[in-house]
Amino acid sequence: MIGFYDYTVVLTYISLAVSVFGMTQAIEGRFRTAIACLAISGLCDMFDGKIARTKKDRTYDEKLFGVQIDSLCDVICFGAFPVILCYVLGVKGVIGEVAIAYYSVCSVIRLGFFNVLETSRQVQEDNANKFYYGLPITSITIILPLIFLFNFILAENIFKWILVGTLFCVGTLFITNFRLKKPSNKQLCFWVILVACSVAMILFFSKYPITHTIEHEEPLIEKILD
Repeated sequence: MIGFYDYTVVLTYISLAVSVFGMTQAIEGRFRTAIACLAISGLCDMFDGKIARTKKDRTYDEKLFGVQIDSLCDVICFGAFPVILCYVLGVKGVIGEVAIAYYSVCSVIRLGFFNVLETSRQVQEDNANKFYYGLPITSITIILPLIFLFNFILAENIFKWILVGTLFCVGTLFITNFRLKKPSNKQLCFWVILVACSVAMILFFSKYPITHTIEHEEPLIEKILD
């Protein structure tokens, strides 16, 4: 078989599988499960790089494969998955569609730029990079569960506009040129606990209504004949 299947990429594959499952749950209207899947996927991504670097005898091809597969999975996990979730939660209409498209484009640009930088860096050094350039795409797994807590105190229509604003703001930060120091292990633990508490509140207490419906579109020829 082509590809690599050792322990250095297992968490990346798990993250992808969890996100795909989460997308199916979002489409089915089970947004609480979907948000939990987003958080779990982010948790996997948070530690996959650390685990990969424990293997000191990785070949150059293994390193490059890790960079590419990580970004390819991130496109789905933290690019496509969040916009599907936001759409189901009510980000619709012209402005909503623009926000979804804008976030998606920015996430791809951010990951493409990361691949260029990381591929060049891997040639010169093997240690972890100490800084992010632009907001890391995984941050949406922290931001979205925290933003969702606003649904407990705000009206539904206002909350939807907050989701729209979040997509625009986060997307912009993905492609803004600034350096952000990577968090320490203690800081990572803090964010993990904070997101876990947020997800627990959503799972147990949220009564946010899902109005997502699937419309059956007629074939174009039937519309023309009508």
